[in-house]
Amino acid sequence: MPTQDYLKRFGTIALFDPEEGVTVREPLARGPGWWAGAPGVFYDEDSRQFYLVYRLRKPRELGRGVEVRLAASQDGVTYEDFWRLEKTELNSPSIERCSIFKGLDGKWRLYLSYVDPADDRWRTDVLEAEAPDGFRAENRHKVFTADDIGGEGVKDPVVFVVGRLYYLLLSYAQRVPVAPEDEARKHATADIFNTGLTISSSGLAVSTDGINFTWLGDIAPPRTGWDDYCLRLGAVVYTPPVFTVFYDGSASVAENYEEKCGLAQTFDLQHYRKVSRDGPILTSPQGSGSLRYLDVVRVDERLYYYYEYACADGSHELRVNVV
Repeated sequence: MPTQDYLKRFGTIALFDPEEGVTVREPLARGPGWWAGAPGVFYDEDSRQFYLVYRLRKPRELGRGVEVRLAASQDGVTYEDFWRLEKTELNSPSIERCSIFKGLDGKWRLYLSYVDPADDRWRTDVLEAEAPDGFRAENRHKVFTADDIGGEGVKDPVVFVVGRLYYLLLSYAQRVPVAPEDEARKHATADIFNTGLTISSSGLAVSTDGINFTWLGDIAPPRTGWDDYCLRLGAVVYTPPVFTVFYDGSASVAENYEEKCGLAQTFDLQHYRKVSRDGPILTSPQGSGSLRYLDVVRVDERLYYYYEYACADGSHELRVNVV
């Protein structure tokens, strides 16, 4: 991005008007609970292609997160689907946000988050392939289960490389004291984040190979009211001399599924200072106001922002905004 040092503005990132975004994918139907979103994007310099992973969801009574799809594009706006994974292939009640990445070794990896059928808690796995259309669900490897990180669930992977290390941001459900009679309710619906019996927070893991990660623990900055219940760190952009990080926030469990976008920055990816202390920095002007699961990739002098956007009818669609 062009430098603005002469203005004494260091590491400033250009934002966008969410209403001016272009719809990339619409939900399968319209109305509350019908969503297309949870995007993860990667730009491959070798093929000069954009690769997008996104999720399709139905209302809870109709199946929740039913599948993820991979799509490719030459311009970052018009995409063609070429791969899909249904939740039935994982024997899972629901699939959540995923992340696609091409490793330093040239291999492609798809990081999955889904409800573990063994205990109804969110977990994260990884698939590996020589090409983006080569992923096979049966070849997945565990990254983290809830027990591995000492939590009640772990999901929504966001992967990037700094130097020669792979960094993995994850949303996780903290273990908090609850009344004995509430213990059985934690995972009865296979989604503890929607029960209010946890706090939705963010953790960090690192790896030398993109497969085997070491959990470093919680990295969420202090909460300031509007993000008391959920603080889910997501997209990372290096804006020297800092990293700019977008995150999802909500004040209470009542806003679960309808989070809004906040902004923070960090020098070391472990200690964060929030920009959006008093409220979200990006919202939808429609419906619940939700704008969540933002991801961004920089290509040449352009930023391609992808985000899940609330519509007036209660559905969510996947949009892109090019700055």
